[in-house]
Amino acid sequence: MGIFSDIVSAIAHHAKTGAAAAAPAATHASAPQPAPGASAAPASHTAAPAQPSASINSVDVAAVLDKLVAEHHERLDWRHSIVDLLKALNLDSSLSARKHLAAELHYSGDTDDSAQMNIWLHKEVMTQLAANGGKVPDDLKH
Repeated sequence: MGIFSDIVSAIAHHAKTGAAAAAPAATHASAPQPAPGASAAPASHTAAPAQPSASINSVDVAAVLDKLVAEHHERLDWRHSIVDLLKALNLDSSLSARKHLAAELHYSGDTDDSAQMNIWLHKEVMTQLAANGGKVPDDLKH
């Protein structure tokens, strides 16, 4: 779909495969039981853009990213850098990808001022991850 969706998917994937998956596993374990009885409502609800929010519901975003950074060959500061956050998730961190993400998240500033755009992107990604059910440290939400 889009770069933000890729971010959500990567976090959800790593949460499921890593130690930070304890909370999402409980959510997914209880979700399949009600789904067969009410398959029409959940199917239409999850087919919409709400699917990314369900996939990171209760995921500890910081734990997932900290684990990925610890395993990465570069020193990354995902807590302050959108570039490093994208690199930790093995996603495209190029300027063109970040400009695309800025457009996707409705950035109204000058995309030629990459420093300001990057600051805004990091804050907005953290805000959107929290809005989609991810557990984001309070100091990163704006």
